[in-house]
Amino acid sequence: MNYTEQSTAAGRHIMPDLTRAFALIGIALVNVAFIAYPMMMGFFDGGLQSGVDKTVFFVTNGFFALKSYTLFSFMFGVGFAYQMRSADKAGKAFAPRYWRRIVGLLVLGLLHVAFLFQGDILIMYAILGSVLFLFRNASFKTLMGWGIGIYGVQVVIVALMVAFVAASNAFAPEDMATAVEEMRVANALAREVYGAGTYAQSIAVRFKEWTGVITFGMLMQGFGAFSFFLFGMAAVKSGVLSNPSAPVWAKFRKLYLPVGITGSLVGAWILFKGDSIMDPAKMVGMFLLVLSAPFSTAGYLGLIAKWAEGPITALKTFMARGGTATLTAYLMQGLLMSLIFNAYGLGLYTKFGAGISIGIALLVALFTIAFASLWRKKFTHGPMEFLLRSWTYLGKR
Repeated sequence: MNYTEQSTAAGRHIMPDLTRAFALIGIALVNVAFIAYPMMMGFFDGGLQSGVDKTVFFVTNGFFALKSYTLFSFMFGVGFAYQMRSADKAGKAFAPRYWRRIVGLLVLGLLHVAFLFQGDILIMYAILGSVLFLFRNASFKTLMGWGIGIYGVQVVIVALMVAFVAASNAFAPEDMATAVEEMRVANALAREVYGAGTYAQSIAVRFKEWTGVITFGMLMQGFGAFSFFLFGMAAVKSGVLSNPSAPVWAKFRKLYLPVGITGSLVGAWILFKGDSIMDPAKMVGMFLLVLSAPFSTAGYLGLIAKWAEGPITALKTFMARGGTATLTAYLMQGLLMSLIFNAYGLGLYTKFGAGISIGIALLVALFTIAFASLWRKKFTHGPMEFLLRSWTYLGKR
């Protein structure tokens, strides 16, 4: 069957697949800062020299930072709901399938960290997905209530981090100076290993960096990601995800999008005011990005719904088909950008500023989606999807 026939048979609309493809592009644009430059500071470690670099970085933060991950998290929740429906339809127990899938994501995430990218999200999704199982029978109202409340916790956590950094700078400047110096030492090691070291050395440093990434990532994004898991499940249960003409989508793009984008652009602008993540100005910028992300994400979903409800064009089908193999595309992004920027590949680590680096990431993202789409013309599933599904279903449906 072709893409349209498969979607119809599965009772799925084109909107979820378009959302996955869009999210994947944004993830690449954001991630490249931590693949092309040291993880602790990204482009702030020398990648913002020209006006073009600063402008492109500002636009990327304003329109994609923390929004792409929330969209991707939303679709994880959607996938969870679809898996439950599939198990019910087939008359199979859902729990064994789900836990095998969680283990599969965890293993793939660990391999991703070791060989490609320390900023992997699959491990975080596996951890959070374990908790998501508790909400499998929750009602729409319960899912929305918990989702809003948990995102509120995320906002409070980031606000406390802002207050902590500000207080530390005011009352313990020596300790903050020490922390900044430790970050500079870590950045120097990253430049040495990723820029001129061996592949084996890069694996060791990636795991060392990952321990900090998973801790900081859980604080900055973990609660927010989980809340969007719940929102994704709620969208499936309410039926709006298969109805892009539903009034809620128009409300999202007309009311929520302007609020979210305005807040995000202000937050992205404030990010330029500081020198390191330990600078209070930067933390305030991050806080505004976190605060604005739900509104921007809702607005983007509204825009995608508007596109989805129109005629099924060749471009729309091509992008949506690529969106059915986003695990393959996501891991391929890590592979290609790792080979482009690290010493064991083309060796372009810290060689370009933010402008060119983000341009490269855009080309990589489009290539991976195109690869996934073309692959799906010949095969039922993407290669990594096939691997994960084989383990999840143990070769059976």
